[in-house]
Amino acid sequence: MTGTLYLVPNTLDFGTGDAQQPPDIEDTLPMGALKVAAALPHWVAENAKTTRSFLKRVGQRVPLSRPLQEIGIVELPRPPKGGAAVAAPNLAPLLAPALAGHDLGLISEAGLPAVADPGALLVAAAHAAGVPVRPLSGPTSLLLALSASGLNGQSFAFVGYLPVEAGARIARLRELEVLSRKQQQTQLMIETPYRNGALLSAMLQALAGGTRVSISVGLTLEGGWTRTLTVADWKRQGVSLPDRVPAVFCLLG
Repeated sequence: MTGTLYLVPNTLDFGTGDAQQPPDIEDTLPMGALKVAAALPHWVAENAKTTRSFLKRVGQRVPLSRPLQEIGIVELPRPPKGGAAVAAPNLAPLLAPALAGHDLGLISEAGLPAVADPGALLVAAAHAAGVPVRPLSGPTSLLLALSASGLNGQSFAFVGYLPVEAGARIARLRELEVLSRKQQQTQLMIETPYRNGALLSAMLQALAGGTRVSISVGLTLEGGWTRTLTVADWKRQGVSLPDRVPAVFCLLG
């Protein structure tokens, strides 16, 4: 018998530091997910340090099954800097606890594992190895932002990060606007928080005045907000985006 790979949701306040006061973990994650997290003896994570911090927060609500220092946490291989194309790493060895009969947790830095997250490769490896996969309920900023946007929730696409180079970013935004208008499909994108303002500026420069842009900032945090306006109205009203709080951008042409 193999163990199960549990996809454990995380809060959405990672990396905000003192920018926002994190909410109580029970305000974001279901108690069922906290109970599973507290019982797991083995983890795969992007970052062991932040996973220990997560487990400390869990332990304040549900006692951990063993001392934190006895919980095994293995980090996912980090992709090379610079976006160089490389072969997908072999993640099968990370499933060793599950293949030995122990339950294993996969956690993202924020939100649901394997959604806009490198953990998807481990999930694929689990299926290939015959390890059962069980996702747990929790927040994902993409769907929270979409549901609050008022844009088309019947047809949408997540396009990830846009190019950093200004000209390429403008070209990509115009391409997405044409696609969105043609298919009436909402386009969702994210950015590193310190580039939030740059992405908004590029959107206001590249997109037509009637294109609707929705911005969600600090979802699940106190003071978080979602606002949907046309590009023309964003220009008239103006907005200053925080550079330490995650945001999700949606557009519909």
